[in-house]
Order: sequence, then structure tokens, then C-alpha cells
Amino acid sequence: MEKQTTKEKILELLKKQVEMSVGELTDALGITHMAVRKHLNVLLKDGFIQFREIKQEIGRPLQMFSISEKGDRLFPKNYEGLTVDFLHDIRDLHGDESIHYLFKKRELRLTDRYFKRMVHKSPEEKMAELANIQNEKGYMAEVTQHDARTFELVEHNCPVFAVAKQFKAACQCETSLFKNVLETESVKRVACQSDGDTECRFVMAFSEKRQVEHR
Repeated sequence: MEKQTTKEKILELLKKQVEMSVGELTDALGITHMAVRKHLNVLLKDGFIQFREIKQEIGRPLQMFSISEKGDRLFPKNYEGLTVDFLHDIRDLHGDESIHYLFKKRELRLTDRYFKRMVHKSPEEKMAELANIQNEKGYMAEVTQHDARTFELVEHNCPVFAVAKQFKAACQCETSLFKNVLETESVKRVACQSDGDTECRFVMAFSEKRQVEHR
């Protein structure tokens, strides 16, 4: 794996955190304030980031940096052979049911692939593996464990955003996919990028029986 440049690290941090100040970037990167400023100036000049100013009671306004539309295009947007125009054509020809059928077929196909990597794993291992799979597809996923049975999955990037924005079946099938491969009905999508949120966020809970089976 190629080593990330500082500029790439800055872009990834801004993608995940949405907005960060120079001080926050300095702490996260472990380099000097001046070095961060130098990289930010280059990224601003190239149009990959933007900033807004927040007035302070004392001193200069605080600059908060974020990814620009041009910068966001640097992150994976893999439509896996699906295009918005193609889906619109199918719907025009065959109706809404044809779209649901296509996404359901995709869900079943991915369920089979994902499930093979979940066999004989504990809930913790399943969640880690799910994040690995999603990251392989460019979702920039992270998992947090809240308690013995409850986990949170955050996807900072949506490679199928253009499709999901217009066809909610894509999001519905992803939620159903997670239920299938994790073997739990308790999967709730609490935030969605196609609805205007900055990330996709899921809360998953495993039953106590499932926990015991994997001990």
C-alpha cells in the first residue's frame, strides 16, 4: 500500500470530520501549524478545499476548512456498472417494480459474497469484517462498539451516491443486506448521505442468544 501524502491525509480528515480548523488538523497530523498552513494553501489554490470564517469574541475569525465539490470527486464513486441514466431508462420501459427487482438481485448477490466472510465469527469480528468489506469498496467505514451487543457503523463516503440520491431502493437494499449478513433484524439507518446528511450511519444490535453462540 502506498504511503499517504500529507495533502491526502488532510483531505481524508476533512472528508470524515466535515469541518476542521488549522489547530485541529495540526493535532491530528502531528506536524507544525506552519506546515499545515502550507498544505492548506496549496489545496485551496487547487480548488480541492474551501473555508468559512467564524467570528470570535477576541482576535481574528476562526477559519474552518472543508472539502469542496472538486475535492469530493477525488474519493471513490464506483457505480458497479449502474448508471443513473440506465436506471431511468429501465424504469421508463418497465416501471418502478423493475428497479426494485434489480436492487434486490444485487442485494442477494452481495449477501452471498459477504456472508462467506462472516462464517463462524463473533459479533465483534463480523462488524470488523463488514467495515473491511465496505472499505474495500471505498465507503471509508468505521465501527464503534457501544456495549456488548450494540455497534455503530459510519460510512464517510458513498460510492453510489448519484444512484442512491435518485433511487432510494439502493439504500433500502443496503440496510437489508446488513441484516442478512449479520443475522440480526436490529439494523437501523439513522443518517443517510442521500438525505443530505454528511455520512451514512447505522446502529446494529445482536441478540443475547447470538452473543452466547459465538463465545
